[in-house]
Amino acid sequence: MNKRELENTIIDVIKTIYDPEIPVDIYELGLIYNIEISDDLEVKVDMTLTSPSCPVAESLPAEVEQKIEGIDQVKKAIVEITFEPPWDKEMMSEEAQLELGFL
Repeated sequence: MNKRELENTIIDVIKTIYDPEIPVDIYELGLIYNIEISDDLEVKVDMTLTSPSCPVAESLPAEVEQKIEGIDQVKKAIVEITFEPPWDKEMMSEEAQLELGFL
């Protein structure tokens, strides 16, 4: 599996994780800012939360790491939380905006 295929697999896995307050997966919500895959198959994910006081601020990044590490090719996953730029509903995919009635 090349890096592009692995990235697509990682995205598919991330799409199984939902924000507990919004019935849309965290990828379509625009919470994932960047996915980096090193040559030794360590994955670094930059993500944000819908707000700094998000009730899953502790558990959501750990869930993302755990699910990514569940992919056979991945040796390690590290999730870094950032609030720059702050999340905004404009970061959601069209599909998510449609689902939530913003379009």
